[in-house]
Amino acid sequence: MRETRRRGGRVHDRGFTLIEVLIALAIVAIALGAVLKAIGALSTNAESARSRLLAIWSADNLMSELTIAQQWPDVGRSTFACPEGGYRFVCRQTVSALASPLMRQVEIRVFRYASSADVLADSVTVIQNEAPR
Repeated sequence: MRETRRRGGRVHDRGFTLIEVLIALAIVAIALGAVLKAIGALSTNAESARSRLLAIWSADNLMSELTIAQQWPDVGRSTFACPEGGYRFVCRQTVSALASPLMRQVEIRVFRYASSADVLADSVTVIQNEAPR
């Protein structure tokens, strides 16, 4: 801030210089840019968390359907659509035989797209053959 002295020795303020105003504006602009970047990152993280949560729900729903159906799944791999909450996820189910002939391992992986390698959710369980012998 500039000061002007008068004959009586009193000091009068005349305001801010142009340099001081420009520096203040630059500081405010940098701070606002940082805030906007942080808000953008939070938005991206929230969307990612939402899609992963819905993918987990989709995998859990499929596991529940297998358990409720009480059907003995065939060994092999299958790919099918498993939409959840507006997302068109793709699920890959892998059924593996275990050492016990009465047990099978079922793994369900959820992907955003059929060609995607990024697994959003992965759920594994073991199913027992409860059919009467």
